[in-house]
Amino acid sequence: MKESCGVFGVYYPGSKASFLTFDGLFTLQHRGQESAGMAVSDGQTITVFKEMGLVSNVFNETILTTLEGFLSIGHTRYSTTGSSTWANAQPAYRPMGHVGFALAHNGNLTNTDELAQKVGMMPGMVTSDSDVLAELISKSDKFSQKDQSRALESAVLEVIDAVKGAFSLVLMDAYRLIGIRDPNGLRPLCLGAFFNDESKVEQGWVISSESAALNVVGAKFIREISPGEVVVIDETGVKSYFPFTQKTKETLCIFEFVYFSRPDSILYDSEVHGCRRRMGELLAKEHPVQADMVMGVPDSGIPAAEGFAKYSGIAYGQGLVKNRYIGRTFIYPTQEQRAQNVRRKLSPLTENISGKRLVVVDDSFVRGTTSSALIKMLREAGAREVHMRFSSPPFKWPCYYGIDIPTKEELLAANVEIDEIASIIGADSVGFLSLESLILAIGAINKQYCSGCLTGVYPSKVPVKLDDSSSTNGINKKDAVIEAIPKQFEKI
Repeated sequence: MKESCGVFGVYYPGSKASFLTFDGLFTLQHRGQESAGMAVSDGQTITVFKEMGLVSNVFNETILTTLEGFLSIGHTRYSTTGSSTWANAQPAYRPMGHVGFALAHNGNLTNTDELAQKVGMMPGMVTSDSDVLAELISKSDKFSQKDQSRALESAVLEVIDAVKGAFSLVLMDAYRLIGIRDPNGLRPLCLGAFFNDESKVEQGWVISSESAALNVVGAKFIREISPGEVVVIDETGVKSYFPFTQKTKETLCIFEFVYFSRPDSILYDSEVHGCRRRMGELLAKEHPVQADMVMGVPDSGIPAAEGFAKYSGIAYGQGLVKNRYIGRTFIYPTQEQRAQNVRRKLSPLTENISGKRLVVVDDSFVRGTTSSALIKMLREAGAREVHMRFSSPPFKWPCYYGIDIPTKEELLAANVEIDEIASIIGADSVGFLSLESLILAIGAINKQYCSGCLTGVYPSKVPVKLDDSSSTNGINKKDAVIEAIPKQFEKI
């Protein structure tokens, strides 16, 4: 799968915010490798620099030095809506008021068309939902008032209640940093602070998609921003508003724990790495198998493999070497390209796996293409048996909140019975962690999650035709069973 975008913001008087933002974006690079950008303010002007490519390719020391200022926001992108072009790289900028404002967005809106119509954007004008967000805010009459000092803050509070879907936002004008998390808390967002070493007083603030980025820039994790909260940071400190009329409920995407977030990030008061190890332990309990070695698929499958080995007593070993310079296989448009990219990205350690019965632990199961190519590679390297284990249930439904899965036709488990999957992908056996055990492994039993891609039950209205007589939260139950196996899922 491709990750959600990463957003990062710094308010730190006296600092070189561009260098801090670079380090933050570099830490969040796993959340998007398509483009990177930042906006920086010195209190008088805003400068925006963005380009296609990785953070390290977009920025260098010369560029960062020219981006003067103490206030900055940044973005790493992958596209779920809008084309992969420079025009859709973020932050988005609007020249409203005295100096304008910049915006960076993680998530997917579910009422983009409605908002676009509201602000007078024709269908051909809409290139991304983030662009629509920026346009919506720019249309506020707060920017036409004489006092512009708090125009952006006032405009955001005036219009944000109309926005639906998944969104974690960072915004800035010349003077302040703003963070927003949608009322369902579908995408993560946290608050950190820079402290004076002697007085222990806050000297500056950070907003980030993940807490791991706070550690890298030297900030301390304060808390997760609450669902439906708008945080405004300026010279007076931090203020919070809750402007949404809909009831707030935290339903964080469950795949943040399985796949998206860095293992050293904190979500729901738990470090992600520990959650993934527990997933592996429970996976071994639910789907035991006789084998000689447990191995993980780099990177997010490795902690679960360690947990599987610990619980099962089967030796843990390395079976694959990863090329760190290859992107995720999910991004390629055809199955052939995705399968070929597996060989570019992963190489078998033949001496470790030849003649052995392997348990191969991966984080998730989407189309089956990656698993099929991987199993074929391991057998060619001499594996006697290959038992696939996944530390999450299989994808069966589309995601409307930021994972690029547009149709059920792409999802193998939505189109065949679970016990057919092993034969189709060429494995000796297949096992998936149950949703109940996944939640147990995370450890936050009293929390809620978005698991719509696994269950078809979504935390908010999604853009599909509702049929209350035969549906669960807008999903037609009869669609869950497909009698014919689509051609792309025929046995390999």
